[in-house]
Amino acid sequence: MELQKLTNGHHQDFQHLEEGESPEREEFLPHKSDGGKPPQFTDFEGKTSFGMSVFNLSNAIMGSGILGLSYAMSNTGIILFLVLLTSIAVLSSYSVHLLLRSAGVVGIRAYEQLGKRAFGHPGKILAAVVITMHNIGAMSSYLFIVKYELPLVIQTFLGLQHSTGEWFLNGNYLIIIVSICIIFPLALMRQLGYLGYTSGFSLTCMVFFLISVIYKKFNIPCPFDGFSNHTADNISIDGECETKYFTINQQTAYTVPILAFAFVCHPEVLPIYTELRNPTKRRMQAIANVSILGMFVMYLLTAVFGYLTFYLSTEAELLHTYSKVDPLDTLILCVRLAVLVAVTLTVPVVLFPIRRALLQLLFPDKPFHWVRHITIAVCLLFVVNLLVIFVPNIRDIFGIIGATSAPSLIFILPGLFYIRIVSTEQEPMNSRPKIQAACFTALGFIFMGMSLTFISLDWIYGENRSGGGH
Repeated sequence: MELQKLTNGHHQDFQHLEEGESPEREEFLPHKSDGGKPPQFTDFEGKTSFGMSVFNLSNAIMGSGILGLSYAMSNTGIILFLVLLTSIAVLSSYSVHLLLRSAGVVGIRAYEQLGKRAFGHPGKILAAVVITMHNIGAMSSYLFIVKYELPLVIQTFLGLQHSTGEWFLNGNYLIIIVSICIIFPLALMRQLGYLGYTSGFSLTCMVFFLISVIYKKFNIPCPFDGFSNHTADNISIDGECETKYFTINQQTAYTVPILAFAFVCHPEVLPIYTELRNPTKRRMQAIANVSILGMFVMYLLTAVFGYLTFYLSTEAELLHTYSKVDPLDTLILCVRLAVLVAVTLTVPVVLFPIRRALLQLLFPDKPFHWVRHITIAVCLLFVVNLLVIFVPNIRDIFGIIGATSAPSLIFILPGLFYIRIVSTEQEPMNSRPKIQAACFTALGFIFMGMSLTFISLDWIYGENRSGGGH
C-alpha cells in the first residue's frame, strides 16, 4: 500500500489553500461541482473506482452487527430504535466529514498520521491502538458467527438434529480452518481495492439474508408452536406477540453500543480514500453517504421484520432464533451459508486498517516488504482466533467494544483532529464549525461514559444477562 509515502504526506499542503479556498467550506452533503478542479493528493495514485469503493466501505460498515439489531429493537421498541438508528447514521456521516476535512487541510490520508499531526507521537499511538482494538473486536465478532453457525450448517447437511461430537462439528476447529484457507489468502492482497469484488459478493449475500428475513415474517406464526421443548417456558409470556413502539428495560443499555458498533467504518475511510481514483473530499464524502444510507435501509428492514417475526423471543443472534423454529429448514440453511460467506469475506477488509496502523506505528519509514505484510496478518489472525475460542458470548464483544472504541472513532477522534489540525487563522475557536466539532467530541465522551456505566450495572445486578445469547 506504499505506506512509506504516506508518512511524509503531512509536509505538503494543498495548492488550493494558497489560492484562498478553505477545504472546510465544502458542505457536509456533497452538491454539484461548481466547475473548479478539486484538490488532488499526490502521494499515491489511486486506481479503485467509485463503485468498488462503495462496496468496500459498505462491507466494512455491514457486519455481524446486523444479526443483533432485531434483539436491540425488542428492547427499545420500534419508534425509539428508529430515532437511535437515524441519529447514529447521521452522526457517522458527519464524523466522516470531519475526518476528511482534517485530512484535506494537511494532505494526510493515514489515520495514525492525523493523530501525530494533532497531538504528536502520543496521538499517533492512541489512534493506532483504538483502530487495532476496534477492528480486532470486529474480526472476532465475524468469526464468532462462523464458530456458531458453520457447525449447524454441517449438521443440517448431514441430517443431524444434534451434534455427535465429531471434530468437523466443533466450531473452534472450523474457524481455524476458515482462517487458514479463506481469510489468510485474501489478507495477503497488497491493496484494499482488490477486495472490491469480494465485498460486492458479500453484500449480495446479505441482501439475500434480508429478503429471507422479510419472507419468513409471513411464514412463521406467533406464538411459535414449532419451538423445541427447552424454549416452551418462553411461549407463555404475556404480550409476547405484541408490537412495542417504545420500551425501556434492563437490556436497553446494550442497544446504543450495538447500534454504534454497527455503523463504524472510520478506520477504513482513509485507506479507501487513498486508493480512490480521482480522489477528492466531495467524492469520498459521497461514497460514505451512499454506503451509510444503504446500510441504514438494510439495518432498518432487517430489524423491523426480524422483530415482528419473534417479538419478545428474539435472541441476541437472530439466526439462532430461526433455528429453534425448524433446525432443518432449507431456506434458513441457505441464509446461514450466505451470512457465513458475507462475514468471512469481511474479515480481510477490516484486517487492512489494523495492519496499516501497526506498520505506521512500528515501521513508519520502512518501504513495503512482504515479510512484514505477511507476518502481521498471521499474528492478527492468531490473536483473533484465540479471542473467539475463549470469549463465551458475542454480546460481550458488541457491548464493550461498542462502548469504548466506537465513540472514539465516530465522535472523539474526528472532532479532536478537526479542532487541532484546522488552524485558528482558518477557523477561530468560536466559529460554528469548531463549536460543532467540540460538542461532537463532548457527546462522544458522554456516550462512552453512559454506555460503560449501564453495561457495568447490568453485569453487577442483572439477573438475565444472557438475553437469549448462545
